[in-house]
Amino acid sequence: MRSQSEDRAVTLGIYILEHKATVRATASRFGISKSTVHKDVSERLPLIRPELAKQVHAVLVQNKQERHIRGGLATKRKYALLAESRHAAARNGR
Repeated sequence: MRSQSEDRAVTLGIYILEHKATVRATASRFGISKSTVHKDVSERLPLIRPELAKQVHAVLVQNKQERHIRGGLATKRKYALLAESRHAAARNGR
């Protein structure tokens, strides 16, 4: 019989794998901390479902490698929205 934390580790692992989700996105989706997600998938999951743990690890490594790209895109969107709002304000005579 598996414990609640073991069941959660498997559920989190499957979610990360299916959605290619980050630790942060997974934590947000399940309403738990990033630390809990990380501990579940990096410590508990390999003991319960080693093959799933390997697949999840691969997704997390890929996410880590792409992290700087997502950050840059978010910054680009931020300044594009800021410029757009300034142009709108100027058109409205503000």
